[in-house]
Amino acid sequence: MAIRKEDVLAWLMALQQVYAENKQLLTDLDAAIGDADHGINMDRGFSSVKTELAANVPGDLQSILQATAKILIRTIGGAAGPLYGTFFLRASTAASGKIELDAASMVAMFQAGIEGVQQRGKAVAGDKTMVDALLPALGAMQTSLEERASLAKILDEGAAAAEAGMRATIPMQARKGRASYLGERSIGHQDPGATSSYLLLKTAANVWGHPGNS
Repeated sequence: MAIRKEDVLAWLMALQQVYAENKQLLTDLDAAIGDADHGINMDRGFSSVKTELAANVPGDLQSILQATAKILIRTIGGAAGPLYGTFFLRASTAASGKIELDAASMVAMFQAGIEGVQQRGKAVAGDKTMVDALLPALGAMQTSLEERASLAKILDEGAAAAEAGMRATIPMQARKGRASYLGERSIGHQDPGATSSYLLLKTAANVWGHPGNS
């Protein structure tokens, strides 16, 4: 299976629903170590993506991802707006000139986006951020790609690694962002950014890898 323009749009529309459904969870997680607004911000951002893309669908894959980046930067508050905006903006570069993405191109798209998040946020593994979900996911997807796995298997492996990375943030002490101000009090709480990143990847796996179940 190749990922086409309509598949990327379906992923973005599904993300709007997923973040709406998990708005309270993300907000509760953020209340423990942040500003208590991550769920609200993600819901607002992707609701705007859904509304604006439905009203004016960009012409190609790259334009869809670029438009998503701009909307998220404009509508998501706090650090998440620039980080998720950078993810989609960098991801769009991997889709340049393509009318569809095969497995290798899809992994390259995620790699570009994740590297952009790292460069923008200056976070590394173990800092208790979204990177702790994204980096393991990328590694798992790259390994599955090298093993010539199916697109569905690549996405499933990435989502599973993201989930494990998300849960691994619980015992970590935060070293970045507002949560770092809490010092040892940040230990014992799951990172909200890692959680929203896991949801991003899990939704891609559902929509692109198992479209009948999304």
